[in-house]
Amino acid sequence: MSACRALKRSNTLLRAAPASSSLPRIGRPSVVPRECRRRFAASARTMSSLYSNWEPEGPSVKTEIPGPKAKAAIAELNEVFDTRSLNMLTDYSKSAGNYIVDADGNTLLDVYAQIASIPIGYNNPALDKAARSEEMINGLINRPALGNFPPTYWAEVLRTGILRVAPKGLNQVFTAMAGSDANETAYKAAFMWRRQKERGGPQVEFTEEEMASAMDNKSPGSSQLSILSFKTGFHGRLFGSLSTTRSKPIHKLDIPAFDWPQATFPQLKYPLEKHADENAAAEKAALDEVEHLILNYHVPPAAVVVEPIQSEGGDNHASPAFFRGLREITRKHGVLLIVDEVQTGVGATGRFWAHEHWDLPYPPDMVTFSKKAQTAGYYFGNPELRPNKPYRQFNTWMGDPARALLFRAIIDEMERLDLVRNTAKVGDYLFAKLMALARKYPGWFQNLRGKGMGTFIAFDNPRRDEFLAKAKKFGINIGGSGQFAVRLRPMLIFEEKHADILLEALEKIVTTW
Repeated sequence: MSACRALKRSNTLLRAAPASSSLPRIGRPSVVPRECRRRFAASARTMSSLYSNWEPEGPSVKTEIPGPKAKAAIAELNEVFDTRSLNMLTDYSKSAGNYIVDADGNTLLDVYAQIASIPIGYNNPALDKAARSEEMINGLINRPALGNFPPTYWAEVLRTGILRVAPKGLNQVFTAMAGSDANETAYKAAFMWRRQKERGGPQVEFTEEEMASAMDNKSPGSSQLSILSFKTGFHGRLFGSLSTTRSKPIHKLDIPAFDWPQATFPQLKYPLEKHADENAAAEKAALDEVEHLILNYHVPPAAVVVEPIQSEGGDNHASPAFFRGLREITRKHGVLLIVDEVQTGVGATGRFWAHEHWDLPYPPDMVTFSKKAQTAGYYFGNPELRPNKPYRQFNTWMGDPARALLFRAIIDEMERLDLVRNTAKVGDYLFAKLMALARKYPGWFQNLRGKGMGTFIAFDNPRRDEFLAKAKKFGINIGGSGQFAVRLRPMLIFEEKHADILLEALEKIVTTW
C-alpha cells in the first residue's frame, strides 16, 4: 500500500489550506508527504456545486409559528420538560444547510444557528460521513474516561484536529464538555498556577495545614483569590463561571456567588469614526479600573477573563488597542489573561480566533472554546499551567472523542472551502448593505456594529422582541442579546445570496410594521 493510501486509510491525511487561509498553522503536522496533499481553492462555483442540491432555495412559511402540529407537540413535551424558553420546535431531519425547519414544515433561514453553535450547516454531508466512520462509532460506544483510559489514537486526534487550529503560542489543550466547563477548568488552572508560584514552585509540597483547611473550605488550603471579569459579560452558568457572568440578573438570582471583582467594559458610541475621542477615553478609563482592581481588590485576582465581543450582554465591542492594553496590564502585574472565545471562535469574525484581530505582542495565557467547535476546552502554552500533581485538574469524561472527531471534520471542511475567508467576505458585503438600511430606516437599525468582524454583526432595535417575532413571519430565524440588540450569528457557509434574502426580509419587517 502506498504511503498516501495508508494515510488516507488512517484518516490522518490533512487537506492543505490555501496559502492565504486564515486558519492558524500552529500544531499542524509537517510529516504529510507533499505528493499526498491537495489544495482546494474556494470559489462561488465550488460552494454552489457542493451545496446546490443540499439546502432549500429559500424560506417557506406555511403556517403561523408555532403552527398546529408544533403547538400539540410542545404541549406534550411540556408535560415532561420545561418549554418556557423554547424558540422553535425543530424537525432536524428536514433542516439543511442554512435552513431550519419546524414541525409544521415552515422553512426559515437560520441566522441564529443554535446560539452561534452550528458552523457548516444542518445535516452537512461531510459531517454525516465523519459520523459514520469507524473512529466515530468506536468513540461513541466506548465513551472513554480520558484522564484514566484515553484511547490509543487520542494524541493523533488532538494533533490533527483541536491542536491543528490552536491559537498562536498555545500548543497544549485541556478538553472539556461545554463552554461553562471550559471556563471553570481554566479558572481552576489559574488558581493553582498562582498558588504554586506563591508557594515557591511545583516542587514544593503542600503543608498539613493546607490539606486540612482545604477540607473545611478555609484558608490557606482554600485560596483567597478571584477572577476579574467585566460588567455585561457572560462566561457560563456553573458556579465559578456564573460568578463572572454579569449579563442578566435572571442568570444569577438565588445562586450563591463568589465575591469577585468586575470592571466596566467600554461602552462605545456609534458610528465609531464620529466618537473616536470619547471611545478612546472610555477604553482608557476601563483599563485604569482594571489595574486598580488588580492592585486593590480585597480578594486578589489570579486572572482576568474577557470576551472579544460581549455576546450575551448585548454584542459590545472594544478596539484592538483596548485588548492590547489589557494584555500589557495583566503581564505587568503577574495576572493571567483568559480570552473566552466560546461564541466568537472558529471563524465567526472573519479570523479563526477573534483575538487574532488584536495583533497582541504576547498571546493570551489561555483561550477557551466551544460552540462551533462542537467540543470544548482551553488552550494554553505555559507548562506551569499544568498542575503539579495528577487528579487536580480532572473529571470522568474530560471531553468527548466523538465531538473532537467532529471538530476535526469541521476543520477539514472549513479548509476545503476556505470558509474563514468566505465569512470575512460575506460579512463585509452584509455590513455595507445593513449600513444602507440603517440610513434609510434610522430608528430600526441603531448602533450598527461589527464592521470588519465577519458576520458577527449586531444592531439595536427599541422593539427588539417584537422585531424577532415578526422576522419568523418572513422566514428568518434571528436572535437577540442584551436589552435591545438584534444579533446575527449565521453559519460559516452563509453566502451573499443568503444575505440578500435576510436583507429583503429585514426591510419587509420595517415597511409592513
